[in-house]
Amino acid sequence: MSNTILIVEDDPNVVRLVSLYLKADGFQVISANDGAEGVKLALKEHPSLIVLDIMLPGMDGMEVCRTVRQESTVPIVMLTARVEEKDVLVGLDMGADDHVTKPFSPRQLAARVKAVLRRVFKAGSSDDARLEVRRLKRRRQGSSGSAVRQAARSSAKWQV
Repeated sequence: MSNTILIVEDDPNVVRLVSLYLKADGFQVISANDGAEGVKLALKEHPSLIVLDIMLPGMDGMEVCRTVRQESTVPIVMLTARVEEKDVLVGLDMGADDHVTKPFSPRQLAARVKAVLRRVFKAGSSDDARLEVRRLKRRRQGSSGSAVRQAARSSAKWQV
């Protein structure tokens, strides 16, 4: 079990912002800027969780979710500008574990990522999972988080 988060998002500003917050929480971050690359990285790198935009060039996020679900049970958090209930429900029905709507709070997204991972680790009885959670907690306690505090001061909510 890794502590790697895969961000599949075509907006480089969103990738940078989300990466900043996830790295401050002790995660390693890899990213893909389109759906096909996202599927390839998900199946090759075996991330702990995927943050997935729905509106991607080429293969959209729904298709990415469907394709990844055929091969993996990796947790998926959808990050999207689509706010209609039917879009949220379709994403959850396809196998997403959570849904965050743009504009979003990067702190809230990071908290949701950790919450989903806690549920996954709690559901599993793997010693590797428990060790990974402890390692992330130690890493978090050791980091100053100054970059995150500075970003939080400049904007409580990030508009996409």
